[in-house]
Amino acid sequence: MARTIAHLDMDAFYASVELRRRPELRGKPVIVCGSGPRAVVTTASYEARKLAGIHSAMPASVARRRLPDAVYLHPDFDAYRAASQQVMEILRAEAETVEVVGLDEAYIDLSGLYSPKAVMRRIQRRIVDELALTCSVGIADSRMLAKITSELGKPRGLVTLGREQAIERFAGESPGLVPGIGPKTVQRLERIGVRTLADLRARDEDELKERFGPRTGTWLHRRARFEDDTELTMNRERKSQSVETTFDFDIRDPAEMAGHVERLSHQLAERLAPRGLRGRNIAIKVRLDDWTTVTRARTIPEATGDGETIAAVARELLTEYSPPRPVRLLGVRVAAFEATDVAETPPATEPQLNLELGGG
Repeated sequence: MARTIAHLDMDAFYASVELRRRPELRGKPVIVCGSGPRAVVTTASYEARKLAGIHSAMPASVARRRLPDAVYLHPDFDAYRAASQQVMEILRAEAETVEVVGLDEAYIDLSGLYSPKAVMRRIQRRIVDELALTCSVGIADSRMLAKITSELGKPRGLVTLGREQAIERFAGESPGLVPGIGPKTVQRLERIGVRTLADLRARDEDELKERFGPRTGTWLHRRARFEDDTELTMNRERKSQSVETTFDFDIRDPAEMAGHVERLSHQLAERLAPRGLRGRNIAIKVRLDDWTTVTRARTIPEATGDGETIAAVARELLTEYSPPRPVRLLGVRVAAFEATDVAETPPATEPQLNLELGGG
């Protein structure tokens, strides 16, 4: 049976949640971002995007220079998580298999249904009517192509695209259009004369294997043809949980670093507690002022979710590493979780503490 997969992506999600509770701001350029010198845009309303090309992950300082008269709001992730839960409840009420991949996006398996578009239109209407939010939908025969397709009709769009149509439509696009082909791979492809997806399709699979390795070469060969048989999973297993913070100014004092690690450890414990998560591997992440990034980890005898225990191990790891240069980022991670029957909340496309990444 042919597969039918939908990708639902909320429109400018964080900004839309803010506009829902501040309707007086509708029609104005609204930018959600932190306030520190290293803060970045988490998302922006479509007015801000059109006026000045503001986009997620842009430095907030650049956004303020480009659009000084915009409305700038600090992120409220508690509100975004609550809104996300409402969206996902609608999806699960309308479809049997839903894979949540972030606060603002999910995949839905519509295989075998008489009218997949009708199902997704109904979901779109419910999200508008019940939540006063909007979303865009892409429908295709694979997870990968559905994600690409959902971008075609933003905002509020619903687009269906077949694989053969996609091959023709995107022939002149960069391979970077395909999820999973990042900037470094694009650069490597360009060095061998591959600048478009059509160029990539024209390359022999054996050549790609020789240059990129057997696994990656085959993967690139298939993705150039929009071939993807990745199955949806209703529950995404989280292998680790972490929190991190980027400082407005680099820090040098070991005691100050230890204080931040303590705070992060307790915040991480608060995140683990509602899900009953306990792990045996504790790690720290340290990014120096020259962007060197170092991780140090330790496996402990018994799994824990206790803030004091996490903090004690994290402080020891920090002391043992003894950062040789000023530090711009610190993080704490817990992994190797015990089996638990507690339901997992959706993985967040939010930053940890430093507002460095965004969704929408």
